[in-house]
Amino acid sequence: MSAGFIAFELDLMRAVMTQIIPALDAMSSAPLTLANAVELPEAQGVYLLIYDGQIRYVGKTDAEAGLRTRMGRHARKFEQRRNVRPEDVCFKAAQILVLTAMDIESKVIAHYGSEWNGSGFGSNDPGRERETTNKPEQGFDARFPIDIDIPLEILQRGPMCIHEALIALKDALPYTLRYEVQLPPGRTKVGSHDYRVNPHPDMVAAQLTVPAGPMTVRETMRLIVAALPQGWQATYFVSHVILYKENRAYLHGTQI
Repeated sequence: MSAGFIAFELDLMRAVMTQIIPALDAMSSAPLTLANAVELPEAQGVYLLIYDGQIRYVGKTDAEAGLRTRMGRHARKFEQRRNVRPEDVCFKAAQILVLTAMDIESKVIAHYGSEWNGSGFGSNDPGRERETTNKPEQGFDARFPIDIDIPLEILQRGPMCIHEALIALKDALPYTLRYEVQLPPGRTKVGSHDYRVNPHPDMVAAQLTVPAGPMTVRETMRLIVAALPQGWQATYFVSHVILYKENRAYLHGTQI
């Protein structure tokens, strides 16, 4: 080694961890509600979700989808589920200005342990592949399945195009509603925009009449299937609902 020189590696991660863990432990939690979520900054940071007095999930955000967006998304996830209410879950969140490029999430998970990390809690819609493999849902969705028997007022009373009804449901529900689309020639992968711009022709041509008063998702999907041409099927899974032109039995799904 040359005189007057030293190679020094700054252990920034250790410095952060020795400060953030005591800070998270000392702070009080707040109920995971949409009202509390909108009060948070849209900033990068880490957060904990707490249920039954135990830390169940550890997450990290960036500035583009920051704490406000992530907490709001998680708050909606607990709506319309069995065995849990949104007010049963609390959170602790900390903005961290030096989080970029640091794998702090895995360190915090390792410190606390977290039952819902890796359980599908933070996952997006897995798509058709999950359904066709006949693998049972495990973890979060198996313990807290969606509830499609809650009366809701989503659709407006009167005649309505099936496609418009499905878009309204998809926008309003706090869980995934996936339905068949017709992709342009040469396209095989379905994107989120396709549910709006590339509907199946049956959904555009068919009309339903929405009755007065609230309806459950189960009742609504049965009404939609009855209004479509023969051959359509709606199926319930513990994590989501699908509507496809098929006649198929799913090992872990139930026809609506």
